[in-house]
Amino acid sequence: MSELHKFLFDGLPVRGMIVRLTDAWTQILARRAGNTTSGAYPPPVRELLGEMAAAGVLMQSNIKFNGALVLQVFGDGPVKLAVAEVQSDLSLRATASVNGEVPDGARLSDMVNVGGGGRCAITLDPKDRLPGQQPYQGVVPLHGDHHEKIEKLSDVLQHYMLQSEQLDTILVLAADDQVAAGLLIQRMPIKGEGNLAGELTHRENEDQIGHNEDYNRIATLAASLTRDELLGLDVDTILRRLFWEEKLLRFVPHQGVDGPRFACTCSRERVSNMLRSLGVEEAESILAERGDIEVACEFCGQQYRYDAVDAAQIFTEPGKQLPGPSSVQ
Repeated sequence: MSELHKFLFDGLPVRGMIVRLTDAWTQILARRAGNTTSGAYPPPVRELLGEMAAAGVLMQSNIKFNGALVLQVFGDGPVKLAVAEVQSDLSLRATASVNGEVPDGARLSDMVNVGGGGRCAITLDPKDRLPGQQPYQGVVPLHGDHHEKIEKLSDVLQHYMLQSEQLDTILVLAADDQVAAGLLIQRMPIKGEGNLAGELTHRENEDQIGHNEDYNRIATLAASLTRDELLGLDVDTILRRLFWEEKLLRFVPHQGVDGPRFACTCSRERVSNMLRSLGVEEAESILAERGDIEVACEFCGQQYRYDAVDAAQIFTEPGKQLPGPSSVQ
């Protein structure tokens, strides 16, 4: 079961979170693999998308925001766009648009930043927007201060969070075919809430960047966590191995209906409504040409198929006799 754990370091201005996406992550991959048109993601794309999903949960959980956090990576490589969307209730979905070959071992720059124009965008879309209110979005490049290409998503997001919140942050991310996981350690603000959503910064927070010894010590321990450890060990073991000398205050884990879980907004009902809006003539034309109607969710890859009888039922008003197959062929 997917899980999110939050904790504090007692007496220190440092907080942390660990997320492990298991069933939520495998459901995302299974939907994509089951799509007969696109097929499964290449391994490097699966790893990138899993890291994005884990990071999205950590970032959503780190702010007080009622709406969707959308993490996007886009550029000029074979992966034109990768997206992870996490709602305030921790329901999530993720997708990637792959328009070229992605060989095994491909790095972030090989997938989305071939020409140096790759970007990472984080959008906060309020659930209940006020009139005229626009989503908040922050964008950072996939290169460093000297235009060197960044190869780790965690480095990109650390840079973003330092800019947006003026708080030291370290992220450790990893993903394979079974687990997408992440560890976040952050120095707590001296005053006020974090300002990921564009709130005012505080000079005291900026002045502490890089100078808090307690955070620096804990961040060094967190950075020692390996990919295999993050993917293979349970949360209790990870925390014990990393911070056995620190006193942790742990909160009740988020699991099950309160934890991270896969959810896409597509459904057969919504697809049927879309086909109904096209009209019976268009449906008959598709059936005559293909023999059935197939619609795939552009986000999760789930396919919905309709034969002649299914299509006829869409256009039949409740209580009326279904037309025979000839009426839609």
